Amino acid sequence: MADHLSLAQHLQHAATQYPDALALIDDGENYTFADLLDTCCLLAERIPAARTALIDSGTSSHLARHAYACSLANRPFWPVDRTHEAPLAHHKTAPEHPLPHPETRLIISTSGSEGKPRAVMLGNVQLDAAATASNKCLQLKPGDLWLNCLPLYHIGGQAILWRCARAAAGILLQNSFNVEAVANDLDRYPVTHISLVPAMLAQLLEQRVAPPTSLRVTLIGGAALAQPLYEKAIAAGWPLYPSYGMSETAAQLASFCPGDGSWHEGLVGTPMPGHEIRINAGGRIAVRGPQVMLGYLTGGGVDAEGWLTTGDLGSTDATGRLTVTGRADDMLISGGRNVHPLQVESCLAACPGVSDVAVTGLSDPVWGDLIVALIVGTAEQNALLAHARKHLPAAALPRKMVFLERLPRNATGKLERAVLRRIASEAKA
Repeated sequence: MADHLSLAQHLQHAATQYPDALALIDDGENYTFADLLDTCCLLAERIPAARTALIDSGTSSHLARHAYACSLANRPFWPVDRTHEAPLAHHKTAPEHPLPHPETRLIISTSGSEGKPRAVMLGNVQLDAAATASNKCLQLKPGDLWLNCLPLYHIGGQAILWRCARAAAGILLQNSFNVEAVANDLDRYPVTHISLVPAMLAQLLEQRVAPPTSLRVTLIGGAALAQPLYEKAIAAGWPLYPSYGMSETAAQLASFCPGDGSWHEGLVGTPMPGHEIRINAGGRIAVRGPQVMLGYLTGGGVDAEGWLTTGDLGSTDATGRLTVTGRADDMLISGGRNVHPLQVESCLAACPGVSDVAVTGLSDPVWGDLIVALIVGTAEQNALLAHARKHLPAAALPRKMVFLERLPRNATGKLERAVLRRIASEAKA
């Protein structure tokens, strides 16, 4: 096949080459590639032609079918989560107001965990380049089965549609993440691949869900993976592939594979082929390559030389491997010293009795940013402070601790930093 085909073309190719192969398991019903193509062709006939994106919401099943159908109809698609908020309501979507980039085939909203969501424009080139590189890295092939429990209105879920269509692999679709449902499906079906965020992985481990013998890849992304969680999962037999990516790069941009040697916190391996990574003067990660977005719907995002400067901090080693050290906007200044929440979170996560942890800062006349730790688990405050004093510099020690039943996370498992700050400010010391 030629490079940079559309999602529809990959589905059509799979239906031609593997018509009777399993394409989709949805709510217990099996669809072959021939079945799926027929279903989506009928749906495509009902989608009116327009140059603007079809904005739609619904279940994962609904959004998956519309992703295929929009591609068949050559109509850009914008899956959204209307239960949270409307997608950039100010954007004009009438036919007389076409999209700013004619190659746009998917608009995906960023998670908004760090602020207001932004709408990212991606074309077939970006999406297919990402699927091609990911499939090679993860050795996805015909007959494999990917359990997709990520929301289809985020890039992580949409990327799985592309990977599996390109590889003629099947998708086991779930509407949302549920520990019991994932455990049941892992036991019932020969799942070879699964995508999880660290919070999902932690829940599976807490419930002692074991990976099946068929599972070859557990792709981890969406948030930082703590060292204790990594070690616990590896010991339990989960084949972890810590990765780095974002909506702006059509998901997975770099991955650490089990055969790459020893892992340390933040290590996400080498970038996908054809990409350049550089660390700017302020420590921010910048990337250039075939997966980088066309731009934001509201303008900007990529400079004239094709570089996308991310909001993430990182470093590269002599072999080109990337380590992500956190979000630049999250940096706190405590006692005149830079303290990143990940530094404190990683330390506290290793303390016995901590099942989840987040760190934020509150404005303080003495410290500048008062370090606040929000803890889920059975660990006591004195034990946490003793552990922190042993491993952290004085400026990074939490000056306030808040104990919660659960942390505020969005559907992709990312911490909602604004909510953390509100909880910290409202909680008693």
